[in-house]
Amino acid sequence: MTLATILQGRDGPVVQAAPDTLVRAVITLLSDNRIGAVPIVDQDRVVGIMSERDVVHALRRDGAAILDWPVERVMTRPPITVDPSVTPLAGLSLMTRRRIRHLPVIAEGRMVGFLSIGDLVKARIELIESDVEAMRAYISG
Repeated sequence: MTLATILQGRDGPVVQAAPDTLVRAVITLLSDNRIGAVPIVDQDRVVGIMSERDVVHALRRDGAAILDWPVERVMTRPPITVDPSVTPLAGLSLMTRRRIRHLPVIAEGRMVGFLSIGDLVKARIELIESDVEAMRAYISG
């Protein structure tokens, strides 16, 4: 299984924002879509990620004025990205090492998906459950 396999089950575009979008508008995107982060995209290139953590840290550091800043002043950059051929386990390992929870999936220079640590954990659990069921069937049959 690869990240491309996980992305095949997705429909609709990835929620994203431009670097000049106001922080308050991105917070609205996060809330309305019940997500924890959005990729920040400039001319089809992922230039950063803005997460709930980025908002909290910026609020603590600079106060409510950040709400009227462009998101490029608050986002995490450069983004850590992965290729669709990466396995979920390798993606989880990268997320753990880098202490991140979201990964833009990039193919041929453009974003083809955006995965959270929850997406990868779910895929890993499904694979383990499938292996267990196959072992049970083998033992029983």
